[in-house]
Amino acid sequence: MPQLGETVAEGKIVKWFKQAGDAVKPGDNLFEIETDKTSMEVPATSAGTLTEIRFQVGQVAKVGAVVAVVAGAGEAPAKAAAPVAAPAAAPAPRPAAAPMQAVQAGPVPRTAPLDPFREVRTPERNYGPAKTARGTFTTPLARRLASERGIDLTHISGSGPHGRIVARDVEAAPMTGVAMATGASVAQVKALFEGIVYQDVPLDSMRATIGRRLVEAKQTIPHFYLTTDIEIGRLIAMREEANAAAPKGKDGEPAFKLSLNDFIIKAWAAALQRVPAANAVWAEDRILRFTHSDIGVAVALDGGLITPVLHNADTKSLTAISAEMRDLAERARIKKLMPNEYKGGASAISNLGMYGVREFAAIINPPHATILAVGASRRAPVETPDGGVKFVSQMTVTLSCDHRVVDGVLGAELLAAFKALLEKPVTFLV
Repeated sequence: MPQLGETVAEGKIVKWFKQAGDAVKPGDNLFEIETDKTSMEVPATSAGTLTEIRFQVGQVAKVGAVVAVVAGAGEAPAKAAAPVAAPAAAPAPRPAAAPMQAVQAGPVPRTAPLDPFREVRTPERNYGPAKTARGTFTTPLARRLASERGIDLTHISGSGPHGRIVARDVEAAPMTGVAMATGASVAQVKALFEGIVYQDVPLDSMRATIGRRLVEAKQTIPHFYLTTDIEIGRLIAMREEANAAAPKGKDGEPAFKLSLNDFIIKAWAAALQRVPAANAVWAEDRILRFTHSDIGVAVALDGGLITPVLHNADTKSLTAISAEMRDLAERARIKKLMPNEYKGGASAISNLGMYGVREFAAIINPPHATILAVGASRRAPVETPDGGVKFVSQMTVTLSCDHRVVDGVLGAELLAAFKALLEKPVTFLV
């Protein structure tokens, strides 16, 4: 299983082009794999005979796993490597005995008899069983689990001796909405919707990766948000004029058709050049600052999204950005992007304006330090300098910042630069 990117740990076999016993030569496609970001055909690198297929269609293999064996002429099929046993751990040194101290003899305190049904998995302060409000005994472990998960023991029936509530009863109990914040198993979540009709949709690799990375982003990146309104009347007029002036091809179709998103990408790339300290990412013990503006653009897919990267967007024309973005989006939707086409970048853009969303805040996509959330354009009333009111075309954008890289003032400078460029769009064309 080849490595298709730094964050790709596994791939699913979706098709075999050869069968066991088939002859292969270098360059012949052997199988097709699908990851959370792309799908790719994997060719043979040597000539021989496909003697063994170890992963069938639909199975998932870790990066580096042997998915098939190709033997050369006269070679015996390779055998799977036996797992290497881990070396036995050295015995822990015995602690030195504490010096004995003389104690005065006295009456032996009377203690409760040992409870033979008490579960012990981790040390507990209270070793004896306790009653719930309705008089049912519970084990210490069951009480601790219930406390951690926010579960009311009075609503649980015990399966232990004499109806005692034990750990397995708590683990199988349905959780309340508040308790869900502490995490729940599949069975516990389903128990909340018992008797309700729903469709059970297992996660594919893309949805699972998105869920894992977004949780990681929100838990590890200190987000803060900056929002501003931008007048885009001049931008709309420039776009309409540019598209009207596009030359016609032999088929009568215009050579290009610029979208508002193309202008937004170009302006964002220019803004990062004007505020270079924000064109950076966090790298644990240092900050990496970049010369060019590599911009990720979120593309919606069936069941998820991906962020292909426009490299050197600050050096490209609007028509080049438009053509490249259209190509990346089309190939992203059929999972045909190459790893270098969705890696890198210091910032990203997520545009939901075409869906009528007025304003939202996006989650930063690591390792990026910022992401710009773009809302829909609308007609809005604004006050004129003489105290009157006029209607303008306006768009609301929200910048999410990684506070480790971009401080409040720096984020404000970046957003102000972007606002100035869009309100006077001719300035980023020269």
